[in-house]
Amino acid sequence: MQNEHTPMGEGAANAVDAVVEKAQEIGSAVAEKASQVGQAAAEKAASVATNVKDAAVQRATQVKDAVVKQAAAAGAAVAKKAAAVKTAVKKAVAAKKAAPKKAAKKAAKKAKPAKKAAKKAAKKVAKKAKSARKAVKKSVRKATKKVARKAKTAKKAVKKGAKKKTAAKKKPARKAARKKGHRTTMYSSAGKKLYAVRDAKGHFKDIQTYKRAHTMDMRRKSKAEKGKK
Repeated sequence: MQNEHTPMGEGAANAVDAVVEKAQEIGSAVAEKASQVGQAAAEKAASVATNVKDAAVQRATQVKDAVVKQAAAAGAAVAKKAAAVKTAVKKAVAAKKAAPKKAAKKAAKKAKPAKKAAKKAAKKVAKKAKSARKAVKKSVRKATKKVARKAKTAKKAVKKGAKKKTAAKKKPARKAARKKGHRTTMYSSAGKKLYAVRDAKGHFKDIQTYKRAHTMDMRRKSKAEKGKK
């Protein structure tokens, strides 16, 4: 900027122009420096980031390898433990299967003398049964003979009784009726009144309750009642 009116103004203008140019030069230098610093900082940050990333990747790979190794070791230990358990189970199962066979063999050996003893006992029982059958047959024969004898005596007694009854029937009807109508009053354990009917010989013929005897008496009619009709 130049002032055309005074020489003092021209000098001040020149000085201002010089200051402005100087400030522009300083500003461009600062800007260049700042751009250089920025580029350096960006490059530094990029290098730091890449270093950090590489370190993280290496650490992750190391951790991963360690975890894989531990997992493989644990899997191998588990597989060994499972194999040991499986073999132990197989042995236990085989021992259990073999134990009944051994016990069966021992039981069979022990059962042989028991079978022999049972056969002997069966033979003895069969012999005793035969002897018992013979004894039963003999006793049955004897019993049948005794029964036949008793039947004969009973028949004789029945014949004698029939003869006596016929003789008793020939007696007057009034006396027989009086004897047949004779009743003996008795009482049961519960306190009920009973009638004991006797035959012509005086033996008990029937035991009647008072109620039944009374109803029978009410159904019958005397000669006087029949004559009234």
